[in-house]
Amino acid sequence: MSKGLSHVSSDSQETSVEEFPDPDKDLPPEERARLEKALVWKLDMRLIPWLSILYLLAFLDRANIGNAKIAGLVRDLGLSTNQFNASLTIFFVSYSVFEPLTNIMLKRLRPSVFIPLIMVFWGLTMTFMGFCTNYGGLMAARWFLGLTEAGLFPGINYYLSCWYKRSEFGVRAAIFFSAAAISGSFGGLLAAAIEQMDGLGGKAGWSWIFIIEGAVTVVFGLASFWTVYDFPTEAKFLSSDDKARVLRRLKEDHQSSAERESFKWSYFWSSVRDWKMWAGMTIYMGTTVPVYAFSIFLPSIIHSLGWSTTVVKTQLYSVPPYIAAALLTVGVGYLADRTRKRGIYNMLSSLVGCAGFIMLLASSDPAVKYSGTFLGALGIYPCIANTITWMANNTEGVYRRGVVLGFVIGWGNLCGIISSNIYFNEPKYIEGHAVVFAFMFLFLFGGSLWMHVGLKRENGRRRRGERDVWMEGKSEKDLKEMGDLRADFIYTL
Repeated sequence: MSKGLSHVSSDSQETSVEEFPDPDKDLPPEERARLEKALVWKLDMRLIPWLSILYLLAFLDRANIGNAKIAGLVRDLGLSTNQFNASLTIFFVSYSVFEPLTNIMLKRLRPSVFIPLIMVFWGLTMTFMGFCTNYGGLMAARWFLGLTEAGLFPGINYYLSCWYKRSEFGVRAAIFFSAAAISGSFGGLLAAAIEQMDGLGGKAGWSWIFIIEGAVTVVFGLASFWTVYDFPTEAKFLSSDDKARVLRRLKEDHQSSAERESFKWSYFWSSVRDWKMWAGMTIYMGTTVPVYAFSIFLPSIIHSLGWSTTVVKTQLYSVPPYIAAALLTVGVGYLADRTRKRGIYNMLSSLVGCAGFIMLLASSDPAVKYSGTFLGALGIYPCIANTITWMANNTEGVYRRGVVLGFVIGWGNLCGIISSNIYFNEPKYIEGHAVVFAFMFLFLFGGSLWMHVGLKRENGRRRRGERDVWMEGKSEKDLKEMGDLRADFIYTL
């Protein structure tokens, strides 16, 4: 058994399902189903909880500057509104520039090395941000924070897609991404507690937010050298039989992402020519501009309502919208997996979010505006995990999937620059709310509609045999290298 799997993991060519040894070939269907269920549960317990914690820390560290702002960061460093917004912007520049490269680095260095390394580096960056005394220091720290965090989100989404079937990936990605919403609520609670350390050791409360949260990330990064596993063919917690089961499940689902594959520039150029990548970039920027604007400026939005007389109360009021968003994110992931339809959930969620930002724009009643933050969160967060899952479901091949996810996520995060520069003119924030509404309606809703209609038409052509000509005269190896461009690959709507 191990000999066969060793051959699979070292061979650069793809193989058929029949070439993977089947440890369960003589078992009845009921026993095979039981073993598969036990395997998926083992994967869930080993992968999802720890990775979710890591992303919680990542989102906490990139968004805690919003909590630090109302805790006195702007006042103590003497920042103007433009300077504060520039410190937000520079994070997204380095983050998006380096993001498309990270999945290749993840593949080359192995997840058990790459992910812990970047965590330690960004944790140290966050810790030292607490010692900034001027605008220049803050800008430098935010630049390096973006650079070091760039690999986590695309890397883990790609990594998870190498373990699960397309029909299983969505809810796992949703649980993983719900950590972003939880970090918003947790960040508010944590900031409220840490701010009580104001003056300790001569450091302001906002300094301690950065120092403590950065130190926690370093600790988890070091622990990740032992708790983050490599791809299925190399994962030490799997037996030889379990490795075979994982690989056969993926091949039966028409996936090859868990296997080794030699890089070819043709994979890159075929990804760039694929209209789905550009549609995905359109959809994703309709989620990232709203999510970064929401996560960074929610404390300021709530503070502008006039309800909270203290910074601590403001931080606490920011918790409930995030909790609601985390629950719906997981719910959408589950339903989209069960129905195998993702575009419709993007469209429905985006309309809910649009309604929330209309409430923020149109009303002057604090209760209505606070309710709008709930709808805004419910419309934004579920669509991020759902969109990434949608792209992963419909892009086959090790490097093609890595390139497509890198471009989609990298472009979306580059658009985070917009998020950093639209919220001013407190307390109404008309410009910010209007821009977020426009992105959600035009790009999130409109892009999802475009993708849904395009994939539905393409599936129809394939079912009618109109694409069979693409496969004529090709060897089995050539057909497998086509990935999702094979005529018998049916897209997830």
